[in-house]
This record gives sequence, structure tokens and C-alpha cells, in this order.
Amino acid sequence: MPLTLPDRLPAIDLLKKENIFVMGTSRATAQDIRPLRIVVLNLMPIKITTETDLVRVLSNTPLQLELSFMKIKSHTSKNTPVEHMRAFYHDFELLRGQKFDGMIITGAPVEHLEFEDVNYWDEMQDIFSWARTHVTSTLYICWAAQAGLYYHYGIPKYPLPEKKFGIFEQRIADPLLPIFRGFDDVFQMPHSRHTEIRRTDIENNRELRIIADSEESGVSIVMARGGREFFITGHLEYSPLTLDTEYRRDLAKGLPIQPPKHYYRDDDPALGPHVNWRAHATLLFTNWLNYYVYQETPYDIEAIH
Repeated sequence: MPLTLPDRLPAIDLLKKENIFVMGTSRATAQDIRPLRIVVLNLMPIKITTETDLVRVLSNTPLQLELSFMKIKSHTSKNTPVEHMRAFYHDFELLRGQKFDGMIITGAPVEHLEFEDVNYWDEMQDIFSWARTHVTSTLYICWAAQAGLYYHYGIPKYPLPEKKFGIFEQRIADPLLPIFRGFDDVFQMPHSRHTEIRRTDIENNRELRIIADSEESGVSIVMARGGREFFITGHLEYSPLTLDTEYRRDLAKGLPIQPPKHYYRDDDPALGPHVNWRAHATLLFTNWLNYYVYQETPYDIEAIH
């Protein structure tokens, strides 16, 4: 089944070239089916890249999805055309009265700030609270995972001595969890962050459960409320060249950056990346949609609470 996307969204043309089945809103309205309503709060600077990455990993589900994009009113994106934001994004205030089967909240380039010092923190808290009663299951990614754990459960973040940057092997704590259906015993996950959450803080909270971690990169996935919340500290949605782009960008800026670990063939940037995480990325998002959204959400979406 296809993803239903807003007409003229750039990701449509990009992904059709990859033989991914997507359709615009106009065609979808002719189908007699209730698609799953998924809302994405995209906090990343280059919106179109993140949109495309997320649509790609969501696209292999047999379920029909209707994707909406949310933005926060208290922050203006400097790296995405105003016309794009006006055409495809809606302020939280305009979506507040609606309910959604699933929600994805992305990372944001504000790790160096305390949560309370982020200029849109008040609005983020409002959204986190709203999601509890208006969304069946929410995926929090990278900074959003740290922010959500802090807001909901008081889990602090800690600065790292150097950027956690590369592809790291993850271990599964419970392979029988539906979110890991079809997974191998270990899987790879991209990480790109300057802060971390710590195992001891998570383990001291009975409402939280570490379901995947890494000896090298630490806690990677935390589950709460029986799967109504997942907190993912890495970026399974990343495309093959995302870390390369980040690395070369930081080099050009003269920032102290090492090549991403376990990413390039023979650890040589000239040889390009060795891609080993995309299959598990697709599985994780597909399993989330099937087992924690589709099978848990009520048919009458207004019954979500």
C-alpha cells in the first residue's frame, strides 16, 4: 500500500525514482479506507532531507498512511524555503484539536543547550503533554528522545567528551518484543550526538525499559507505556550519505571532527560508506506501525486517549 503525502511534496518525486509507492492527497481521497494518520514534528534544519528519509523507511508497510507535518510557531527554519514550510507544515496550534494514530518527533541541533534554554522549550513541553492523549504511539528520535525522557521521566542528559559519531552495533534485550520481529541478534545504528543518557538513570525508573543498547554507544532504544512511547538515541532513518555530509560539513567549518566510526569502507572517506543498517531500519519502522500503531489504535480515531 502507498503512503499518502501532501500533493507536490518534493519527497514524492525523489522516492518514485527508488520505486517506492507514494501517492498525492488528490488520488488518495478516491479510496474507501481509513489510512493511519501519522504526524511528524520535524525539528531538523534541512526539512526536505529529513522528510525524504522518514518517508523512505515508512514506505514498506502494507498499511496505508496519511502523513502530516507539524512545526513549532516559536521557531523559524533558516535552512528550508518559506514557501515549502507554508505549503506543507502546520503550526501545532492548528493541529492541537486533532488526533493521530502515530507521531514521530525528530532530533534538533540544540544539544549544547540545557532543555530549558531552548527557545521553543515551552512549546515542546506542550506538545509532549498533548501527545500523551492525542496519539496512540510516539517515536522520539535523538535529541527528541533525550528531551522526551527528561520531560516525562526526569532523565538527565550528559555531555560527551567527543561527538558520538558513526555506526555502532546494538544488542537486543528481548528478541520476542514485536518491535524486533525479524531482527537479527545484533543490528547497526547510526549515531550523531554530543550528549548521552545513562543506563543507571533509566534502570532506576520502573516505568522505563531499555530494549536495545551498545557497548560502544550506550543506551539506544527505551520503551515506555507498553510501546506507546519509544525513545531512540540514534538515527536509523539516516540515508547512506548523511554521516558523510555531516563529516565534510564540519571539516569545511574547521571544527574538530574525526571520521565517523565503522562507516567508511576500510575507514577511508575516499572509499565511501559501507551501508549496513537500512534493512533493520525498515523493519523497525514497519514493526512500529503494525504492532504498536495499527493493532493498538481504535478504528474511531477520536477514541484515542
